[in-house]
Amino acid sequence: MGGGTEAFPDLGSHCQLSDCRQLDFLPFTCDACLKVFCVEHRSCKSHECPKSDYNSRKVLVCEICSMSIETSGCQGEDDKAILGKHEKSGDCDPKKKKKPTCPVKKCKEILTFSNTSTCKTCRIQVCLKHRFPADHACKRNSSSSQPLVKDLREANNKFLTALVARSGNDCGNKSRAPTSRPTNPSVKAC
Repeated sequence: MGGGTEAFPDLGSHCQLSDCRQLDFLPFTCDACLKVFCVEHRSCKSHECPKSDYNSRKVLVCEICSMSIETSGCQGEDDKAILGKHEKSGDCDPKKKKKPTCPVKKCKEILTFSNTSTCKTCRIQVCLKHRFPADHACKRNSSSSQPLVKDLREANNKFLTALVARSGNDCGNKSRAPTSRPTNPSVKAC
């Protein structure tokens, strides 16, 4: 399978991809299938490696204690069986479970009963610092602002209509008789 030139027959190798077969003087060996490839076909994806999951890692997270369990060394075992082993091992402690935190970026506030607020527009639970839609980038904020503006315009129009209908009859009419102020009895100090 060697390549090279007439002067240097051991220099380089041909790409083992059947469509390529290019002579490469700096060949790459795939860690998974151990075949030799050129620069263009060196990745597992480019040469459609049958063992592309070689050295890949898979991790399960226990819902009881939030502990991560690596499953890359457990060939043929079901995820439920692995989690069952973990629960029976004694390492699974519900006291270690991570508490929910505020979903706002860079906020690490733990959500408790007294400092949790549920947004009325997007229904996300956030800490009290981010309870307003503008503070937590509310998902429905931009779409719900249009109906809000429409409602405000309608309310403003109703108010103006009522104001015009009154036409000054009740409000600030100077033709009313002045009301007399009640006199307060004077109190003398001894």
